[in-house]
Amino acid sequence: MKEKTVNELELGEIGVVSKIIGEENIKRRLLDLGLIEGTDIKPVLVSPSGDPRAFEFRGSLIAIREEDAENIKLK
Repeated sequence: MKEKTVNELELGEIGVVSKIIGEENIKRRLLDLGLIEGTDIKPVLVSPSGDPRAFEFRGSLIAIREEDAENIKLK
């Protein structure tokens, strides 16, 4: 079964992070922002072009590009 990624969430839908994969520098940046296993994450805004999307987690609103969001796996 394919794991769901954060970019597959609908606006307002909440997901729970299971792991972050991909390039080490992007992974480290997301971890430093507090996006760790067990964190609730919710997409709240989409740019007019559709990329990036803004996600709310741990009281912050962070824009994440689609190519990076594909590496955030959900439980």
